Amino acid sequence: MSIDRADASIDMKQVHWMLEMLNNVDVGLIVLDREYRIRLWNSFMENHSGRRWESVSGESVFRTFPEVPEQWLRNKLESVFLLRNRAFVVWEQRPYVFRFRNYRPITGTAEFMYQNVTMVPLRSANTEVDHVCLIVYDVTDTAVNKGALLEANAELEHLSRTDRLTGLNNRGFWEEQLEQEYRRFQRTGVESSLVMFDIDLFKQVNDTHGHPAGDAVICQLAELLRRNVRTTDIAGRYGGEEFAVILVNTDANGAAYFAERLRRHAERTVVAHEGLELSFTISLGIAPLARTVASHQ
Repeated sequence: MSIDRADASIDMKQVHWMLEMLNNVDVGLIVLDREYRIRLWNSFMENHSGRRWESVSGESVFRTFPEVPEQWLRNKLESVFLLRNRAFVVWEQRPYVFRFRNYRPITGTAEFMYQNVTMVPLRSANTEVDHVCLIVYDVTDTAVNKGALLEANAELEHLSRTDRLTGLNNRGFWEEQLEQEYRRFQRTGVESSLVMFDIDLFKQVNDTHGHPAGDAVICQLAELLRRNVRTTDIAGRYGGEEFAVILVNTDANGAAYFAERLRRHAERTVVAHEGLELSFTISLGIAPLARTVASHQ
């Protein structure tokens, strides 16, 4: 059989530009055989792993990347071989398959490269699937931006329910929690109690020493409240010098004990403000939740 030299030249050129494309495409390409040995390894993988093709050719991918969870990746690849369908791994499920350092300046806050990985079955001439191609996409920008957006939204949510002066829950959010606690009581019958209190003669503090001094007293009382409530209790600033706390799973006796303890702490507290030492007291009221209560308001 004769081979036309012109056809052979064209074929070689096609092979050449295909190899150029595989090497220069901005995704990682790995081809593995049925024994998970590396049969193709493009420049992306070389650059990010620091391993040249000559050092990984024919090597097990698990030996090359010992940090990869072997059983997990085997299960993924076996499903591709068996079902002859693509499989996908997105960064939300697993941040990366191959632990590469992140070198992008814009997303420099990320320690490693976030990755999406597509696993594609490769059929041979006899239609058997005896190789699989892993396509590794660098999605660090997307992951970092989404993370920043989630953090910003969480911060906005926190600010929307927080009193700026004291850092306690603001009135709007606290009242929502009060309604939820009332509904919980209707379902379960588990008792809770409401304690409300304010600072005695607070107007005199503002009139005598100024509003910054009054704010210092309010902040100190808020700190006392934070130190005395449990993590399950819901404390908030109701308005001005008024505060409120929902004592979850607490009856009237427990609420009275809490109120007296907070009153004594406040009585012993001295607020230092611009060379002044300010003392204050508080007055408290208790409202235990009972079946006779018609609503949360």
